[in-house]
Amino acid sequence: MHLTSTLTCPQCSGVTEETMPTDACQFFYDCRHCGAVLRPLRGDCCVFCSYGDVPCPPIQEAKNSGGTPGCCSAR
Repeated sequence: MHLTSTLTCPQCSGVTEETMPTDACQFFYDCRHCGAVLRPLRGDCCVFCSYGDVPCPPIQEAKNSGGTPGCCSAR
């Protein structure tokens, strides 16, 4: 399981590598480059699923086990 994801801000295209929480979905993220507050896109559970290069741990786990994510909607 990957615990880091590279977020790309849709406002300024700033790129930042972040560690993802394993026990909760992260709904808000403040861009370090422009200060924009990122929120998940419709249908996504968290900012990592919407703007990251790696989906959040619950999605990864569900894909690996073939099950349904506990807190997240499947992508």
